Amino acid sequence: MKGKERRKELVALIMASDGPVSGTTLSEQLGVSRQIIVQDIAMLRAEGYDVLSTHQGYVISQGPFAERVFKLRHTSEQTEDELTTIVSLGGTIVNVFVWHKVYGKIEAGMNIFSVRGITQFMDGIKSGKSKELMHITEGYHYHLVRADSKKILDEIEQALDRKGYIVPEIK
Repeated sequence: MKGKERRKELVALIMASDGPVSGTTLSEQLGVSRQIIVQDIAMLRAEGYDVLSTHQGYVISQGPFAERVFKLRHTSEQTEDELTTIVSLGGTIVNVFVWHKVYGKIEAGMNIFSVRGITQFMDGIKSGKSKELMHITEGYHYHLVRADSKKILDEIEQALDRKGYIVPEIK
């Protein structure tokens, strides 16, 4: 894993955690030394991430990224293309959620930011272990997507719209 990809995964691991994450835990999960983690944290701070070091581990209070929720609809056969479109343009799929008429909002974390993450997700779906959450709402679903800038989110939105996945707002 290259440094840039490792730092992206490092940020994702810390942000996905409910509390501080120790350097030891991060080094084990990423397969690098504790010293590399310290260097990566320094680089993330230089990039603008507000990484806090506590006695229990690292916390990111905020990062230099933008977020947007996309309302989408497509078939199961198009799921991999949807995810690939987002990731290939620099987005991280933070979660998926649906609005069920009885249960309300049903949400699941995804944290997909790489082709590897897409492959793992799709393997789970294709194995028959489960189906996408969108099936309980006739294909309608939402993704919270995070990227380094609003410009990237705009590009993602345009690409998804060209493919017909964006659900137009009713005015």
